[in-house]
Amino acid sequence: MKYRNALPQLAGKQMITDGGLETSLIFRDGIELPLFAAFKALETDAGMAAIDSYMTQFAEMARREKRGFVMDTPTWRASARWAAELGMTEDMLRALHRETVCYLDGLRDRLEVSGDSPFVINGVIGPQDDGYAPARILSVAQAEAYHAAQVGWFDAFGADMISALTMTYTAEAHGITRAAKARNMPVAIAFTVETDGRLPSGEPLGNAIAAIDACTDSYPAYYMINCAHPDHFAHVLQGDWTGRIMGMRANASRMSHAELDAAEALDDGDPAELGALYASLLSVLPNLRVLGGCCGTDHRHVAAICAATSGT
Repeated sequence: MKYRNALPQLAGKQMITDGGLETSLIFRDGIELPLFAAFKALETDAGMAAIDSYMTQFAEMARREKRGFVMDTPTWRASARWAAELGMTEDMLRALHRETVCYLDGLRDRLEVSGDSPFVINGVIGPQDDGYAPARILSVAQAEAYHAAQVGWFDAFGADMISALTMTYTAEAHGITRAAKARNMPVAIAFTVETDGRLPSGEPLGNAIAAIDACTDSYPAYYMINCAHPDHFAHVLQGDWTGRIMGMRANASRMSHAELDAAEALDDGDPAELGALYASLLSVLPNLRVLGGCCGTDHRHVAAICAATSGT
């Protein structure tokens, strides 16, 4: 089934995502990911098996919970700048996008339960520079041009939507939105924030969302917060703009971005506590429908989130 023109979450369906794929592969499966690039795991049989097991467990959870599943491609680092550093050509990168969408299409064919558990293929786009502290800031036009290739591949190969994860400043998120709009591709924009609830650029979260909506005729299907602990942003969730937030993918850890970057061991927090924090935010995020995790989270955390938010 194709959900591209009618995403279930936009009609009120509760959906889950996966957790922290990269941290799970590195710390739980012992798989090396140069430049934190999850797609590199696909180059070995062990890596492919680990990703398939990981995604299958989330798909089965969605079926049990009768929630939908937003299935992410492992392409957060699969854009031109990072691929070049990993020795990949454009043709190799294009083939990777085709293969990852094809894999998720097959997973949907095997495990989706239409109605109770609709599955959505979500093409993931990450930042052009560092996901916490970018050294290079792109203009809106530069970001649109840079990310247009990935957007086009996801469109051509049949993804239902795209998500821009771990956005650190408004201009890059705006450029991705413009690239998506040019292809009539549904897009979710996910910002990350520091411990003060502001984007790493210093911009208030609400201002960033309002600015993109104002410049794009509110084109994003919705916004998300990812790669931060709920304690880092709960205090800023005030105002009409919070109605535009439909997704949350928090970190398990309360560490700052700088601390996470320096950490040599996985901080996976307390799954039950994280689930309770998600539930506590439902009253201030009235349209929250897409729930999952980010760094340090796995099936335990998303299961706890489902348990804490069941019946909502």
